[in-house]
Amino acid sequence: MRIIAGELKGRKLERIDTELIRPTSDRVREALFSILGDMVIDSRFLDLFAGSGSVGIEAFSRGAKEVVFVDAGNDSIKVLNSNLQKTNLIEETEIIQADYAATVEKLAYQGRKFDIIFIDPPYKFGIALDAVRKIQEKNLLSKNGVIIVEHGSKDLIPEKIGIFEIFKEKKYGNICLSLYVIKKKNGEI
Repeated sequence: MRIIAGELKGRKLERIDTELIRPTSDRVREALFSILGDMVIDSRFLDLFAGSGSVGIEAFSRGAKEVVFVDAGNDSIKVLNSNLQKTNLIEETEIIQADYAATVEKLAYQGRKFDIIFIDPPYKFGIALDAVRKIQEKNLLSKNGVIIVEHGSKDLIPEKIGIFEIFKEKKYGNICLSLYVIKKKNGEI
């Protein structure tokens, strides 16, 4: 696993050695950041279920001004810390070791908003949909922001979740990226 582009291009990252966690592949990360394009520059980026941190580190490498990593797992936090130390980002980013729901609550209480929120939880547990609902409930996404949900391509995911609506969906083998934005009043995205 490596950083694909930006100031940290080519840096190798550690992977988490467990069957329960599947890191976002280089191919899917490259596609994701191709879709996001310049939106990443100067963005506030929230990496929920961060795992090894490869997506958030890629965002920082491509110009995000703030990156917050969230994960509850001890193994994930250990590898994430190691990857942030390797890339000299330990002081430049924030790690929160906690449950996603508690973290969304905490960040909202602090009055924070994010331009890009990446959600990559364990598949088939409904966690992603719950996370999106909590993000809406706590108003954590900026007005022109985007939520990206990584999920299995066979998983059924709704076109709309509350005020959010899918504006783009891309499949890569057995992985799918669904990008949600806030639906505009007249129905346009």
